[in-house]
Amino acid sequence: MKKSLVAITFIAMIAVAHAQKVVVAYVPNWIELETFTDTIDYGKVTHLNVAFENPADDAGNMTFNKKDDALIAKAHAKKVKVLVSIGGGSASTNKELMDRYFALLTEEKRAGFVAKLVEYVVSHSFDGLDVDIEGPSINTDYGAFVQDLGKALKLRGKLLTSALSKGYGGDKVPSSVFEWFDFVNIMAYDESGPWNPDRPGQHSSFDAAKQNVKYWLDRGLPKSKAVLGVPFYGYGFGDAYRKGDYPFSEIVTTYPGAEKADQVGSTIWYNGLATIQAKAKYVVDEKLAGIMIWSLDSDAKGEKSLLAALWAILNP
Repeated sequence: MKKSLVAITFIAMIAVAHAQKVVVAYVPNWIELETFTDTIDYGKVTHLNVAFENPADDAGNMTFNKKDDALIAKAHAKKVKVLVSIGGGSASTNKELMDRYFALLTEEKRAGFVAKLVEYVVSHSFDGLDVDIEGPSINTDYGAFVQDLGKALKLRGKLLTSALSKGYGGDKVPSSVFEWFDFVNIMAYDESGPWNPDRPGQHSSFDAAKQNVKYWLDRGLPKSKAVLGVPFYGYGFGDAYRKGDYPFSEIVTTYPGAEKADQVGSTIWYNGLATIQAKAKYVVDEKLAGIMIWSLDSDAKGEKSLLAALWAILNP
């Protein structure tokens, strides 16, 4: 009897030691999804978040992007989960959309909106929903919305996750919501960027990653739900300034050897292979849930792939 107990305990310890880390990759729905779907290495991701889909009217109705069908089908065939992500940057910069969310999250309209979101997830075969409401879009109704949405999704066997930022509305997120999220994608990037042209430098340093994780853990987020967000893009300043970002694939194509560094001169800053690997090792050492990527379409191929580099450390 004792030998059996020891054997069972040993097997359980091995299972815990080798528990798979999640790799959550955001896929923007404004790219050529039909083509991109065929290029994804489904063996190196666990979750794909389609970003973003938002209510099309003040009643909270959602409009399905038909391009998602192929992605969902191929991902499911490879045992990869697909979530629909709501919110995004436009929900905090587009006043009409932000006001729409404010109205839909009120006590008066919340139940109806939650019901429509759940039906949307179920009817289109998503595995869950990701709440990326951030910055000024987070108000006092956020907590109640997450709770009601979490209860409704759990009844249907669906996941609920979120993307949260320490410095962009994080202080307005009540710790009570952690109970309802299956995991939280910590946006540990965008410490600087085109919106601050006089402050060039690294927007997602290793130290910043640790500080962002510590903030949410100190707030009560369990390590088992903490997913570290990493960027597959960089920002340019000075002569390399552009309004948008630089995909990692473009950086390493334009500047040979750039994958071995974190910056090009003093103009473009990003995360190279070594930094991404260091962050992956940090996730393993700290027993966090895994890593989140924004965004998968920006990765390079072959030996320069950031996805391949982090997967090799997270799930060897």
